[in-house]
Formats: sequence, structure tokens, C-alpha cells
Amino acid sequence: MLEVLRHHDLEGVLATVVRYFGGVKLGAGGLVRAYTDAIAQALHVAELTPLQRRTVQSCVVPYALEGMVRRQLQQADATLLSVEHGHLVTLRYDVVEHEAVPLMQRINDAAQGRAVWP
Repeated sequence: MLEVLRHHDLEGVLATVVRYFGGVKLGAGGLVRAYTDAIAQALHVAELTPLQRRTVQSCVVPYALEGMVRRQLQQADATLLSVEHGHLVTLRYDVVEHEAVPLMQRINDAAQGRAVWP
């Protein structure tokens, strides 16, 4: 089972196979083939998602810019974690690490200097 995972260059993956005894003795070689085949079939239909580092950031803007920031977050595939409405709007989000600085720059450009990064 481990060799199947290694062959697919997977790390940090847990594979579990449950076999109910049906009265047929497979022997050691048969069990290895059955377990290996079960993992291979599961990987064939599995949706693989790459592991990406994410970072949490906050942005404080006037109410008029909340919609623009939400659109920028959506375009960057960021996850909006919380929104606080007070004198200003504070949006807390997480985003893929390599996209964090470009996203901040786009928000700064669109906000024309009115975005604050606490």
C-alpha cells in the first residue's frame, strides 16, 4: 500500500483498507494484491488537491470600499473569515501565501491609499 502512495508521489496521506472475511483465504500474496489494488482504485477516482500554505490577513476600509475588497478576495480565491462593521469595515481573510502580497497591492491600488493593514 505504501509503495502505491509513493509511486503517485503522495506525502502526508493515510490509506486504510478494511476487508471483511468472506470465507476465501487469499494467502499473503493475495492479501497484498487485494490491498494494493484497493488503494490503486481509490487513487484513480480521488481528486488530488495540492497542499498550499495559506496566511491570514486583515484589511480595514471605509464602507464604500467593502464591495471592492470582497470582489478582490473572490478573484484571489481567498476565504473570508470574518467581517466587523464599526466606524470602518474590517475584513479578515486567508489566502494562498504566494498570492498575499499581490492581493494587498491590488486592494491598495483600487482603494487609492484608503486601505489600512493592521
